Formats: sequence, structure tokens, C-alpha cells
Amino acid sequence: MSSKPFQSIFTPGSHQAWPFLALCAIFFWEIDSGVTAGDPLQCCCCVSDRLFSCSPLQSPQAALLCLQNKPWKKLKSLVQWSPCVISFRKHYPWVQLAGHAGNFKAGDLGHVLKRHCSNEQQCLERLGGDALQPYVPAYYGMVEHDGQPYIQMEDLLSGFENPSIMDCKMGVRTYLEEELEKARQQPCLRHDMYDKMMEVDPSAPTLEEHAQRGVLKPRYMQWRESLSSTSSLGFRIEGVKRASGICSTSFKKTRQPEQVVEAFWDFLDKDKHLLSSYLDQLQEVRAALDQSEFFKAHEVVGSSLLFVHDKTGLARVWMIDFGKTVPLPDKQTLTHRLPWVEGNREDGYLWGLENLTAIMQSMLGKPDTSPT
Repeated sequence: MSSKPFQSIFTPGSHQAWPFLALCAIFFWEIDSGVTAGDPLQCCCCVSDRLFSCSPLQSPQAALLCLQNKPWKKLKSLVQWSPCVISFRKHYPWVQLAGHAGNFKAGDLGHVLKRHCSNEQQCLERLGGDALQPYVPAYYGMVEHDGQPYIQMEDLLSGFENPSIMDCKMGVRTYLEEELEKARQQPCLRHDMYDKMMEVDPSAPTLEEHAQRGVLKPRYMQWRESLSSTSSLGFRIEGVKRASGICSTSFKKTRQPEQVVEAFWDFLDKDKHLLSSYLDQLQEVRAALDQSEFFKAHEVVGSSLLFVHDKTGLARVWMIDFGKTVPLPDKQTLTHRLPWVEGNREDGYLWGLENLTAIMQSMLGKPDTSPT
């Protein structure tokens, strides 16, 4: 690639060239690596958020020579090792899988910011010295951004190259018993929930609900759980983001094991090595749960398992989302496996994990070794 366009813009010896060169380097790297899914307009908008601190250690002429001799696909290394100190503002398309993109902001390199939730903060603090520590995001304290408090945690995607991501919501319900009781005490017709119900299944509302064009929140919450594999298997696929950038959240009616298997194979591109790696890690998580003092003392509701892999074969599983994970009253214990009856606080986490593990074992043709 000729350097003449750059030379016509910047005069020799001008260090104005460095921010421009670094900007171009990231621009073409992001298009090549798929970070922006090949959308130059999106790329321009995102790259403009980079912060550059320039150094005079290398001349613009030397930089131009590097650019001239390096293919664009190698510019990722050029940028990482250049004298420019770059604070990357990475993209987090996976946070949109569960519909809470507004809760996240990019943090410093290797960190991500999540809108403050006292339950989640306390859980991450307690998990710091627990047997589950290797399987949850590292916690780096609280920070303030635009006047709002945020939890600063590990960026779980930082070690991956253009990853594929799947969010599996664990347990037999995604609401706390307190939420159900509060909704009953303050009944209010929800037209938005009626609309959501109609989008999924127009036959679901009763004649009265059709006439009112609204449903009560407790009714909607329980209907939603019964529709998916949350109630039948103790987990559900919340969303999938493929390496291509395509996101899918159309799993609301994925209920049967056969449907789950089909969705898993699609996520894995039928790669049995990735499946085997995920299965091994699920078994490690299961063993850690048995040793975890945190798990014994908490009702785990609305938490997810995050599956992440990339084309290099790297695959990891983490437990995430602890906003509805609450401590149990003194002396109360849960099996995390028995059926939920209102008042017993059972969350079904282990039952769901065992079903998830059994499905993956069946996909590999292995016998089910889950506890009975």
C-alpha cells in the first residue's frame, strides 16, 4: 500500500501523524477481525472513542514505512507494540443477549463496568475467597462514571479472538419469591407484558386478558417460565452471539431436550472438541459448587452460565449475573435440586446444571454420570 496519501496530509517531522496512523491501524484491524462486522460507519464511530497518548520516540517517516510494509491483518500487533499508549474501548455485543445493554460500559483494558447493584456487589466480594472464585468474574471494586456508581469487574472476553458466546439462564425460575408477593400485593395490569405474551403466543392470554389488553405481573412471570426449558429442564438458552456478529434471542419456546441439542450444535458449529471442553468445565463447576460455602448459603436466582469460545479452540465457562442471588435466612439450607414450591425458596440450580451436563454428555455419546 502506498504511503503517498499519508505524506500528502502530514509534513515530514510532524508528530501530528501518530494519532492518525494509530486510528487507521485500528480502523482496518477492526474491519479485518470482524469486531465491527465489516461496517465502516460503525467502525468510525467506535474508533473515535479511542484515547491516544503520543510519544516522539519514533518518527512519522518510520511509522509510514511500517504501515507500508505490514499487511493490514498484522496491524493488531503493530498497534499493540507501538509507542502509542492506547486505551481500548472494546465492544460488548454479548451484553445485549439478555436485553440489558444499558447496564454495561467499557472500562480500562481488561475490565468492564456494570451498573451498581448491591446484591451483585456483595456476592462478588464474598466469592473472592470461595471455591467458586475461578469460575466467576474477578471483582475490582467500585468506580463512578458520569455520576453513576458501577461495579468494576473482569472483562471475560479479553483473552478471546472474535468469540462466540452463549448465555444460559440457570434454575427453575428467574424471579425471587419476594417479587411475586410484591406483585400480588400491588396488582396492576401490565399492557407491555400482554404485548410480549401476544408476540410469543397469541393464544396464551385468557378471554379476560384479551378484553383488558393486559396481564398481571405474577401471571406473566409464571407463564414465561413455563413456556421455555426453565421449568422443564432447570435452565434455558437466553441468547447466542456468533463469531459472525449475528445475535439470536429466539429461544423463548425452546423447551424440549431435542431443541436444546439442536441449538447447542448450532452454537458449536458441530465441533465435538469444543463440546468436550465445555463438558469438562461444567463438571469442574459442579465439583466447585459442592465445596462452595457461598453456594450453601445463598438462593441463586437469575444467574447465568456464560459459554465463550473462539476459532483457536479456547473455551471457557463462567457463572455471571448475581443481582438476584440473596443470602438464606440463618439455619435454612437448600438442596438446589428439589422442585420449587412457593415458600421453600428452592432455586433448582443443581437440577438445571445436571440436566445441562446430561444433554452435553448425550451429544458426545457418553453415559449420564449426574447424581440421582
